[in-house]
Amino acid sequence: MPKVSDKWPRPRPSQSSLQRRALHHPGRIWVLLILGSLTLNLVMIALLASLYEGGGTPGCKAERSILVAEKKKSVVAAPQQQSTVEELVSAEEISVSSTSGKRPASKDAIINLDHGDPTMFESFWKEMGEHGDITIPGWQAMSYFSDVTNLCWFLEPEFADEVRRLHKLVGNAVADNHFIIVGTGSTQLFQAALYALSPPDAPEPMSVVSAVPYYSSYPAVTDYLQSGLYRWAGDASMFDGDAYIELVCSPNNPDGSIREAILKSRYGKTIHDLAYYWPQYTPITDAADHDIMLFTVSKSTGHAGTRLGWALVKDKDVAKRMIKFIELNTIGVSKDSQLRAAKILKAVSDGYELPVSQTNHRLFDFGRQLLSIRWQKLQAAVKASDIFSLPDFPLALCKFTGENTGTYPAFAWLKCEKEEVEDCEGFFRKHNIITRSGRHFGVEPKYVRISMLDRDETFHLFIERVLMLHH
Repeated sequence: MPKVSDKWPRPRPSQSSLQRRALHHPGRIWVLLILGSLTLNLVMIALLASLYEGGGTPGCKAERSILVAEKKKSVVAAPQQQSTVEELVSAEEISVSSTSGKRPASKDAIINLDHGDPTMFESFWKEMGEHGDITIPGWQAMSYFSDVTNLCWFLEPEFADEVRRLHKLVGNAVADNHFIIVGTGSTQLFQAALYALSPPDAPEPMSVVSAVPYYSSYPAVTDYLQSGLYRWAGDASMFDGDAYIELVCSPNNPDGSIREAILKSRYGKTIHDLAYYWPQYTPITDAADHDIMLFTVSKSTGHAGTRLGWALVKDKDVAKRMIKFIELNTIGVSKDSQLRAAKILKAVSDGYELPVSQTNHRLFDFGRQLLSIRWQKLQAAVKASDIFSLPDFPLALCKFTGENTGTYPAFAWLKCEKEEVEDCEGFFRKHNIITRSGRHFGVEPKYVRISMLDRDETFHLFIERVLMLHH
């Protein structure tokens, strides 16, 4: 017989042959299995280590933290077009925790005042009873469409009517010469406005800016989708250019100050975020009449869980592009939320327009009175501690009340004056108080933002704990 060449492929051993070898040489099989398992474990450990250090899968920048800060350095506003990813704060640090939205279980419990969760309004709406209730039949609001004759085809007419009615009552904004656009909270409307104001054929993304301290979500929301249409460019006061979108939050989140646009250019655009321009927070000095104005149910009435906001927009083409964004993003906005919000806004307006005999529930009076008491207590506690400071707010004539009233912001912008304390957030955390660091707002970490909108028991425990802090 001819000799078979060693170069020819050898026949594969059969399954029965492998089984016989395994029976005769069990030790070798176990050694190979153990070595293979160790190798696989080492590979997995290396991969997990790279993910932990890099903040995500290699190459997936969109899922990495958009804003990262160096913890040991105080963060101030970065020069325009020089802000790096490392100089900003991680959006992942602003997150939901196990204490979010919960009542403190004991005197030593963690107090979470990081979010502006407006639960202080719960007691008011409990007293309102059926005036704020709504029943939606199973067959109602099933279609995508609300009013196809309206530019915003998913806007419920009942909600639109109550929005106009409320603005006319309060006098905080001109609604008659604006298009109303409804959104899933003002955050979606903010994104829709960025999309609408950014030229699709521009050679580079539109710069989005806001004066420090700016709302902490502006950078993260702007850059979340890594859009080629726009990008976060930092502090408006440091910006040097003609094309931009300036975000003006007034009263400002976090410090409660009244603001105006600081940039002037015929190529520049402005978005006015007026979420807190309501009588419980600030005197209504004039009716705002800007090109784009954003409002939200969460801060006007306290119904954050309804997830509803609205925009007043002058320009029809801008309104069309905003509506197109929402159409592509969520195919409209929940009708159930709009119907509930319409009933809520109606109850608020009824409280002031109907005779007192029919209702004595006035939301803005309730909110202003409660916040004024809270601010007095906080100011007294801060003065007693001698290690913190708060902004001062002058009285102003409120056209809604007809009286000189104070400013009672939804957040306290507190500075730690203690020399040896550079990280005010960390200082409060040691005392089981969760706040939001100034680093999130583009300034140094000696500042923190503290919510004034939580339930009574949470706020009272916070004041007790602050009174225990002193030099």
